[in-house]
Amino acid sequence: MMKTARFLKPLTCAAMLACGLSGLGHADEKFVYMTNWYAQAEHGGFYQAVATGLYKKHGLDVSIKMGGPQVNITQMMAAGQADCVMGSSDLQMVQMREGGVPVTTVAAVFQKDPQVLIAHEDVKRFEDLKGKTILIAASAQRGYWPWLKAKYGFTDSQTRPYTFNIQPFLVDKNSAQQGYLTSEPFAIQKAGVKANTLMFSDQGFPAYATTISCMDKTVKERSKAVQAFVTASMEGWKSYLADPAPANALIKKDNPNMTDEQLAYSVGKLKEMNMVAGGDAARLGIGVMTDARVKASYDFLVSARLIDPAKVKQADAYNLSLIQNIKVLP
Repeated sequence: MMKTARFLKPLTCAAMLACGLSGLGHADEKFVYMTNWYAQAEHGGFYQAVATGLYKKHGLDVSIKMGGPQVNITQMMAAGQADCVMGSSDLQMVQMREGGVPVTTVAAVFQKDPQVLIAHEDVKRFEDLKGKTILIAASAQRGYWPWLKAKYGFTDSQTRPYTFNIQPFLVDKNSAQQGYLTSEPFAIQKAGVKANTLMFSDQGFPAYATTISCMDKTVKERSKAVQAFVTASMEGWKSYLADPAPANALIKKDNPNMTDEQLAYSVGKLKEMNMVAGGDAARLGIGVMTDARVKASYDFLVSARLIDPAKVKQADAYNLSLIQNIKVLP
């Protein structure tokens, strides 16, 4: 009898192990998302979905890779080092597609483009910038600058290079500089300089920002994974706006230069300006993109001669079907 018991014990353990393994189901599917800059509050919802297990809940094992000033995230995605990337704007992604990268935008977290011009306190509106020095990055020439020139009559002779350093603006009272609503105004405020922030989207600039953009092949062959990623990300953004602490801990781990004060300022601006929860997102869900808005973006690129419509079609550059099936209300 004792022999029988000893003989059955390993079989029982093996059977239990087999049952346990089968009960675990499939491992979470690996998915890599690459951001457009160093970790910051503007990426908070994605980090929140990692920190709170939302991606895991949707069957994904997500890694977030940071971009940076010298990182071409779309090239890295095309080379297979990321599944989807964060476009600074949908305009940027359409231009990437025209350049030969088959990338499609499937969602946009920010309903407004956070891009701004920051001016000294005597400047109250965009029209007041005529004749003043405007510091912009080279990338602006293929983004908002043609729009500003057409709308306000600015000239290329006004521009000087912006080097992502606020000092030239601080010392020149006759200048304005580009910035992000949630970032540079804080640094200028900390420097003790009074300034006004002029936001493009308040004047009709059509761009979405903080996109989820993926290779056509990924959307086609891994549609369930992409949809799971989009869903969990939007749930992450809703959670982040309610309590950013879990994500902020991961953000500071990835980017040790980030401070609690900067994070708090950025989150406050995201809420104050309804960047995530406003506009169409209020009724259609976080991350939504509408046909009317993407047409406005596309039409601007064509009218400004920033893309050749013969080379890239609106219907190819955007795929709204995934986000329209997801409704994470703020």
